[in-house]
Amino acid sequence: MSARPDPLFRLRALALALPRTVEKQAWGAPTFRVDDRIFAMADTPEASTAPARSGPAGLSVWLAAPEGAQEMLIEAAPDGTSEWSPDWDEVAFNLARAHKLIAARRARSRR
Repeated sequence: MSARPDPLFRLRALALALPRTVEKQAWGAPTFRVDDRIFAMADTPEASTAPARSGPAGLSVWLAAPEGAQEMLIEAAPDGTSEWSPDWDEVAFNLARAHKLIAARRARSRR
């Protein structure tokens, strides 16, 4: 039986594969930035400032998202499901969407 990859390692690999992305520690947690603006932040048990984070090995992820995305996620899991078994294709999609959203905002602000 093979060991499952560390979820933070997988998240980091997906995020850093996006153009112009850098990782920077902030508030004791890894953040992923494009053009020095955060598009994703991981919250690990070691860095967490909030109680009872859940997910694989206690990992939770904050992502920039378009208007209405949070409401859709809440409606999809109205019971506040605490266990998260990620679909890594979906994680990659959402990371790319967050990256694109923040990069576009940055480009608009430079005009």
